[in-house]
Amino acid sequence: GSTDCVCYSTVGINDAKTSALHIIVGDSLPMDVSSVHHHGALLRYSVSLLGYGFYGDIVKDSEKKRWMGLIRYDFSGLKTFLSHHCYEGTVSFLPAQHTVGSPRDGKPCRAGCFVCRQSKQQLEEEQKRSLYGLEGSEEVEEWKVICGKFLAINAANMSCACPRSPRGLSPAAHLGDGSSDLILIRKCSRFNFLRFLVRHTNQGDQFDFTFRGKFIASRKSQFVSKQVEDEDSELGERGKQGLRQICSQHPSCCCSAASSSWNCDGEVLSGSAVEVRVHCQLVQLFARGIEDGP
Repeated sequence: GSTDCVCYSTVGINDAKTSALHIIVGDSLPMDVSSVHHHGALLRYSVSLLGYGFYGDIVKDSEKKRWMGLIRYDFSGLKTFLSHHCYEGTVSFLPAQHTVGSPRDGKPCRAGCFVCRQSKQQLEEEQKRSLYGLEGSEEVEEWKVICGKFLAINAANMSCACPRSPRGLSPAAHLGDGSSDLILIRKCSRFNFLRFLVRHTNQGDQFDFTFRGKFIASRKSQFVSKQVEDEDSELGERGKQGLRQICSQHPSCCCSAASSSWNCDGEVLSGSAVEVRVHCQLVQLFARGIEDGP
């Protein structure tokens, strides 16, 4: 894509010769893939970023300005930032229970990553249990529900590093740990949101803000916009029940009717009620991972 974030997150550089050498040598790097569903129907697969709100609005607006070239992303980004739209909805998710790392431990995914190796072993054990018909642990785990107004809802399968954001949206995201980093940015002032965006360009912790909301590793997540009517959102029944409970406890909660689009690996994806499932190490990429510097 325009940012080459997959190359920067898996190889460390967007050099064609380097990628060709990885193919010749036969390097292989397992990667997680997220599937996006609406009412049980598969919409699309995502390998890098699935974003609703800010990043969704940017890619939707930029599609109308392809004649501008790559500068359209700067123009649409500024326009979206000044618009400062927030969206009401419910996010429900299954936390990643058995991952070794943490999204905020500051340990990036590198070649021979210990976290990804451990996840591969756990995946093999789960496949054995499934083969023998043993009950999975997912059915007894509790879904977490968050209701509110959000400027951005992002699910990152990798760091999403690029030249403008060398560490990426989620610096400690792992390529093959079986989870996506769920980043929820609650409604805040333009100044605070600008501080958050600027942190992506430097070495600061972009998640060290009180307005940030949540930053969670999840195996499965759902989002239901407030605009979606009850009869049209059976997908998010768990989330809606939590929404009714939370909103009843907070009378000041007033859900708006506005809705955004999804940014699925740089492509526009419509739908205000989606379910995201992370498939652990589903594909193999001709890469070795980013090597640690001397």
